[in-house]
Amino acid sequence: MSSGLKLGVQPLTYGLTWSESLAAAKAVDDLGYDYLWGHDHLYSTGGDPFQPFFEGWTTLAAWAAVTRRVRLGLLVGANPFRNPGVVAKMAATVDHISGGRLVFGLGAGNRELEVTAHGMDPGRSVGDRLDRLDEALTIVRALLEGETVQHESARYRFSGVRHAPLPITAHVPFVIGSSGEKKGLRVVARHADIWQMWLTMDDVDLFRHKRAILHEHCAAIGRDPATIEHTVGGKLVIRGDAAEAQRAFDEQMRVHGWPEAVRQDMAWTGTSDQVARALLAYRRAGIDAFSPSVAAPLDLETVERLATEVRPILEAA
Repeated sequence: MSSGLKLGVQPLTYGLTWSESLAAAKAVDDLGYDYLWGHDHLYSTGGDPFQPFFEGWTTLAAWAAVTRRVRLGLLVGANPFRNPGVVAKMAATVDHISGGRLVFGLGAGNRELEVTAHGMDPGRSVGDRLDRLDEALTIVRALLEGETVQHESARYRFSGVRHAPLPITAHVPFVIGSSGEKKGLRVVARHADIWQMWLTMDDVDLFRHKRAILHEHCAAIGRDPATIEHTVGGKLVIRGDAAEAQRAFDEQMRVHGWPEAVRQDMAWTGTSDQVARALLAYRRAGIDAFSPSVAAPLDLETVERLATEVRPILEAA
């Protein structure tokens, strides 16, 4: 794209059948997107926790087998769910299934209910979860790059662990979704190749603020922030007119039982022109990519309009 802005899609599988999940993945691939993102929860988020949906890593493996060119990963994986050594093995496997297209996503985990309900340890606090994430990312990176890991802490113990095969990709990019100014963005500065935030169409000033904090953390460790791809996303609905887009979003709110906070924190609704104008403002503020989620009922219209209507506007600009 001449605008330099990469595009991705996260099809939320809450309420989708398996055939619809595959159709969404194939559509994202066929339409030439840069990224296809899965999600990693055990309960659905933002509304009814017991909606049917599919597990993240196994879904990602299936998507890797039925797509051809799009890069794919979880936005983002939940660190409390799995031992980081096991996750590194899973990541290398999916990289081979995809022919070297994996983007490795990991986060601290932001839903205590699903963790405790399944008998896992969510950590004592957000800060504790971020410390665990920092440690896990160090372990995963070492294993993916062929190192032998000897590691012992209160959280993780590894005794001479080494993996084969290594990923096809020499340096698997890490995507981290975080906005905490003291710890979260410090973890991003240390480990991320891609930094992701969920925002609304009008949160450009907030993005600028968080970006400045991230760059301060990068400066503190001598890292060039230009080596980190900056991406934003939200819950996107595009239609032929703004009122129609709003009605479609309202229906998603009803179907999923989302609280009003979802609209306030993540909504992107409007025409292709309106979405493109918002993205150009973000682009001037420093984003490199836009990766929204699209919800059930399966909203392929939004996926198609972003690729075939918004993208040409960005290219022309």
